[in-house]
Amino acid sequence: MAKRAVITGITGQDGSYLAELLLEKGYEVTGIVRRLSASNHWRLEHLLDRITLRPADLLDQLSLVRVIQDVRPHEFYNLAAMSFVPASWDQPMLTGEFNAQGVTRVLEAIRQVDPTIRLYQASSSEMYGRVREVPQTELTPFYPRSPYGVSKVFGHYITVNYRESYGIFAVSGILFNHESPRRGIEFVTRKVTDGVARIKLGLADHLGLGNLDARRDWGFAGDYVRAMWLMLQQEKADDFVIATGVSRSVRELVESAFDYAGLDWKKYVRVDPAFLRPAEVDHLIGDSGKARRVLGWEPKVTFDQLIAMMVDADLDRLSARPVPAGAAR
Repeated sequence: MAKRAVITGITGQDGSYLAELLLEKGYEVTGIVRRLSASNHWRLEHLLDRITLRPADLLDQLSLVRVIQDVRPHEFYNLAAMSFVPASWDQPMLTGEFNAQGVTRVLEAIRQVDPTIRLYQASSSEMYGRVREVPQTELTPFYPRSPYGVSKVFGHYITVNYRESYGIFAVSGILFNHESPRRGIEFVTRKVTDGVARIKLGLADHLGLGNLDARRDWGFAGDYVRAMWLMLQQEKADDFVIATGVSRSVRELVESAFDYAGLDWKKYVRVDPAFLRPAEVDHLIGDSGKARRVLGWEPKVTFDQLIAMMVDADLDRLSARPVPAGAAR
C-alpha cells in the first residue's frame, strides 16, 4: 500500500522539490493550498496530474482537521510559513499567526484526529540570530533577530512540547539557507542570479543590493528536502541541523554569479541602504554532524554548481521572453 503524505506550502520552493521526491518514492501526495485570487502553481505545473491539491489554511484549524480526516496521511510536512524575513517586520502579527500558532493548529489537528501521523516541522537557522557560538548545532541557544525568527522559535518549541507531552512523532529540521532556480525573486540569491541574467541579456545595467558582508550557509533545496524525508524514517523523533558547514558572504555569492556569466561584478553592483535589515543576523554557519551521523545525509550540490544552475535557469527564462519596448539592449 502506498504511503500517503500531506504537504503544506507545496507551492513553495521546498514543497515542490519534496513533492517530486515523495512521488519518486511511490507516495500519494496531497498538497494544502490557500485560496488565492491568483494561482501560484508555477513550481508545480509538471506535477499537477500526479498530486492532489486541497484548500486549507494554517489560520483555520477546522480546515486542517478536515484534510487530515479525509486523507489520513502517514506523514505530514509543515513547510507553509511567512518565509520572507524582511516582510516579517511589516507584518509581525500575521507572521506570528502563520509561523507560531499555525504550527500549534497543525499539531493539535494531528493530536485530535490521528496521533500516529509523523510530523515534520520546518524550523530555521534564523532562530539563531545573534549567534551564541560558531558553528551552530542542535544545542546552540536561540537569539532571533526578526519577527520571523521569533515566530520560528515558537514553532520549534511547540513541536518539541507536543512530542514530549503527547508522544507524537514530531521532528524539526533546523535548515540553513537553501536555494534553487525555484527560489522566490525577493530572496538575495535569486535576486543576484536574476540580476546577472538581466545584465547579461542587456535588460538591466545595474543590480542594487544591501549588506554585501552578510554571511550565510547556502545549500541546494533539492538536497535539503531529502533530509526532511530521512528524519521521518527514523525509529526515534529528533531534531537536526541541516547545513553545508561552509559560510559565504553576499559578496562571494555576487562574485560567483557574475564570474559564471563572464561579467565583472564591480561594474554593475550598487549598495542600496534601502535593502538593509533593521537588525542583521550574525555569522550563520551550521554543523550538520548529527544529521550526517544519524541520517546518513550530506549535501551533493556545491555552492558554485548551485549558483551556475540558478544563473542558467534565469538566462533561459529571460531569453524566452519577448523584450519589452524601450528596454535597454
